[in-house]
Amino acid sequence: MSNKYAIQIFWSDEDEAVVAVCREFPGLSAFGETREEALREAQIALDLMIENYQSKGISLPEPQSVLLAA
Repeated sequence: MSNKYAIQIFWSDEDEAVVAVCREFPGLSAFGETREEALREAQIALDLMIENYQSKGISLPEPQSVLLAA
């Protein structure tokens, strides 16, 4: 599923894993041994979250802008 939501990826010492989250969907997180694995898992979770919202008639949050530092 194509969407315009950003996924942030970072290392978590607490989880001892790479974590991927989406700010627009609190509680959505995915883990992996690599950035690629965490991103892949987060995309699956995000697609399922969007499908769930749509099936229940819940409005999707607006995608947030991401500012990149130069």
